[in-house]
Amino acid sequence: MSRRPATVAASLLAVLTLGAVSACSSNSGSTTATSGSGGTPTVKLMVGGIDKQIYLPYQLAQNLGFYKKYGVDVQLSTEQDGGVGAEEAMASGQVDMAGAWYNHTIEFQAKGKAVEDVVQLSGAPGEREMCTKKSGVTSGADFKGKTLGVTDLGSGTDTLTQFLAAKKGVKTSQFHRIGVGAGSTAIAALQNGKVDCVMTTQPTVAAIQKKGVGTSAIDLATTQGATAAMGGAYPAASVLARTDWVNAHKDTVQKVVDALVATMHWINTHSAADIADKLPASFVSNQLVTKADYISALTEDKGQFLPDGIMPAGGPKTSLATEQLVGNVKGSVDLGKTFTNDFAVQANKTEGFKTTTTPAGPTG
Repeated sequence: MSRRPATVAASLLAVLTLGAVSACSSNSGSTTATSGSGGTPTVKLMVGGIDKQIYLPYQLAQNLGFYKKYGVDVQLSTEQDGGVGAEEAMASGQVDMAGAWYNHTIEFQAKGKAVEDVVQLSGAPGEREMCTKKSGVTSGADFKGKTLGVTDLGSGTDTLTQFLAAKKGVKTSQFHRIGVGAGSTAIAALQNGKVDCVMTTQPTVAAIQKKGVGTSAIDLATTQGATAAMGGAYPAASVLARTDWVNAHKDTVQKVVDALVATMHWINTHSAADIADKLPASFVSNQLVTKADYISALTEDKGQFLPDGIMPAGGPKTSLATEQLVGNVKGSVDLGKTFTNDFAVQANKTEGFKTTTTPAGPTG
């Protein structure tokens, strides 16, 4: 998954009326305010591409009324192409939380910044390596001599592409990587022969398949597929926040996690069609896909979502190994400081949900 996935359409923000994110001082320990007579806490949460299937739980929780049910006013916003990344906006204090990949906590720690994952929504990147038939690519071993599309250089898809190659002994100097974005630009890159493969998510995957310009060569879209390709579950979509902010707002964090754990349980117990019916119309039917395409794609890749918000055992180690293998992290990392299962465990206990994910310990 891309660190900054592109939105399906430039007009999406207007459709969602998510509201602009106001800038805050980077040394502010708290941007949370209270509103209303009940003092309901307000949380600003920016998502790294809110219309992407890999990130659907954040908006779904809103549409199901779960944030309100659990006593928190979550103000959602989304990254814009060329704009600040969700994780960067969170780290600088522009927003309280980020809907982004877990691996950023490792990268932040390596840079001396304390950021943690408070609830884990997926155990896989939700990505697929989509390749033309003539490419001959079936694994990272086949990347040699190929031109591979990623969302942008330095993105999560770039890291994963390098990792898949390195796992098979292929050096980055033996293939070429270029940024192709997502959606229509990624499809055009395949269609025009600019790339042999592109790593992307739904609904772009479904559009590529429907147009017949590429097929899924490597599955990182489900927990099972990620485990087979990467050697373990790869925790991706999550909620990240600065550790100092979490420590100062534990009750508020718990409310957000309660709402999202309830959402993950809802996803696990409902069909892709049910989920699509609860999402904004612009998410599930647009210039790339029909609603039927969206539902089919979600049915195929729904296995990426964890049912209980628990960070899975081995997940942090797999993510760290990925970062180290591609050279993003060179020093030591204390994985126990990059995530916590405390809020998710409490959320499941409060609701009486049975947890099925084996939780990661302090060493990941």
